Amino acid sequence: MPFFLYALLILFFLATAFFAWRYWLLRKDLANYTRILHAAREQSHQDVPADVVRLEELSNAVSALLSVFNERLASSDAERAKLAAVLDQMTDGVLIVDAEGRVQLANPAAERLFGGNPLGRTVAETLRQHQLILAWQRSQSSDEIQIESVEVSALRQFLQLVVIPDRYSRGGSLLLIQDLTRLRRLETVRRDFISNLSHELRTPLASLKALTETLQEGALDDPPAARRFLDQMQTEVDALTQMVAELLELSRIESGQVALDLRPVAAYDLLSSAAGRMRLQAERAKLNLRVDCSKDLPKVRADLPRLEQVLVNLIHNAVKFTRPGGDVVLFAEPDGGAVRFAIRDTGVGIPADDLSRIFERFYKSDRSRSGGGTGLGLSIARHIVEAHGGKIWAESREGQGSTFYFSIPSA
Repeated sequence: MPFFLYALLILFFLATAFFAWRYWLLRKDLANYTRILHAAREQSHQDVPADVVRLEELSNAVSALLSVFNERLASSDAERAKLAAVLDQMTDGVLIVDAEGRVQLANPAAERLFGGNPLGRTVAETLRQHQLILAWQRSQSSDEIQIESVEVSALRQFLQLVVIPDRYSRGGSLLLIQDLTRLRRLETVRRDFISNLSHELRTPLASLKALTETLQEGALDDPPAARRFLDQMQTEVDALTQMVAELLELSRIESGQVALDLRPVAAYDLLSSAAGRMRLQAERAKLNLRVDCSKDLPKVRADLPRLEQVLVNLIHNAVKFTRPGGDVVLFAEPDGGAVRFAIRDTGVGIPADDLSRIFERFYKSDRSRSGGGTGLGLSIARHIVEAHGGKIWAESREGQGSTFYFSIPSA
């Protein structure tokens, strides 16, 4: 469990101890006040002239005690308000349960996790997960902290429960519920990234090793063969160089180190410039590349070279996965306070299961495993578009082509 959660729990119990200490002080002050009043009653029965002076002193003492009482009560209310504010702002759910297993307090995060206010419900009615309920029962019987994790398969949600016995309430307990879904997904992305990076590096390195061994074993004595091997080695080195360059570029973009030079740019000029750069490649692939865009569209606030890099990347993918004789169309249209750009092809399409992951680093759908490329282009494109304040997505039907969209705010 993260350190700040332990710190928060410690703060909670310290606050409880603080309120108990304040209550003890108030009881002590009230006992003193009672003793003074009792003395005043005894003095009132004595017929001595000093009674008036003593009663006045007693009255002043009582007034001072009441003032101290009010100050301490206000201070206790302030501390309770601070604790309530902390609980309200926590992203983890907090439940306080009594000895009978009924919820006595729940913060807003707990209400969101369990779909409603659980006050008055039992632990079983609130948690609704057998493993979590057993963890609470183990804590009740052992009087020790229990930690349990569970996957809610219906919601694809990962929850972790921490049960902390409250020894001051005789059987009560504090339940901390953490939603670890996002952390698990990030961990999955991290594992996939390492796996994909290893895969992408293994191929060129293995090829370089094989070529080097072949040259060492005598291919150097055959000049034509040696030349072919050296050319192939140069190709593999270029691929590794490109991969490293794109990794550095992606790292700089993700860390915010790339400053964008945002200026008003016409959508038609942007599409025409990118199409001009890719026209020769499209002609070699025997494809029809055209721009279908009105010249009077609103301008967008964009860094021209960066956004053109996104378009060239998307056009390159469309050309690579479209059969000869197919079409690649670039168009743009107004989209509220933005302009929506699109690159549509008549290529092989993308499997539905891959659509949600194609913008991840190194991710490649099965259709492109045999093709070149590092698998970083779409991830770089996504980060550039998001740096412009826009969004990017794709629609596709396998065997019928794909359309990549991205929207950029108007100037």
